[in-house]
Amino acid sequence: MIAHEVAKKYAHALLMAVMERNLIDLADEQMTGLRELIRRDRSLINFLTAPQILEEKKYELVRTVFSERLERLFIEFLIVLIDKHRVRFLPDILDEFDQLLNVEKGVLKATVVSATKLDQNVYDSLKPKLEKKTGLKVEIEKKIDPAILGGMIVIMHDEIIDGSVRHGLDMIREKLERVKVA
Repeated sequence: MIAHEVAKKYAHALLMAVMERNLIDLADEQMTGLRELIRRDRSLINFLTAPQILEEKKYELVRTVFSERLERLFIEFLIVLIDKHRVRFLPDILDEFDQLLNVEKGVLKATVVSATKLDQNVYDSLKPKLEKKTGLKVEIEKKIDPAILGGMIVIMHDEIIDGSVRHGLDMIREKLERVKVA
């Protein structure tokens, strides 16, 4: 829970700074690149969170490696994360920032989880319903998870709509456990 709260706070602050400087497109490009780098290789995060490494060395690495790759604002943002010992939350911050940036651009990414591959017309009929509900253009990411048994789960930023069979069965089990037998 703390990771989510930290991510929201820092991502929001970064978004405000980006909007103030009119760097939305550049932020989208550069933060997406940084997010992909971290997903492929955790060594940067491991280095920046290592307690045995002096903060000056961490600053030096960030400034040297990213001086030609990132806008100065983003380098300084990484420095703040080092100062505040929040680098371990960087992947969450970048994910949250991506969501906030997309909302700012009028786009919401929704993840649809189903037990099996769904026919495209299911996604095609779901998309306008989600767009009407949110007032944003919706991009759907598809995921398969056999553990949900059937139905689907829709995840949109801070909202989860759980229409899975697993969830339904869990609800029935809870109701049955509350029933008193005389």
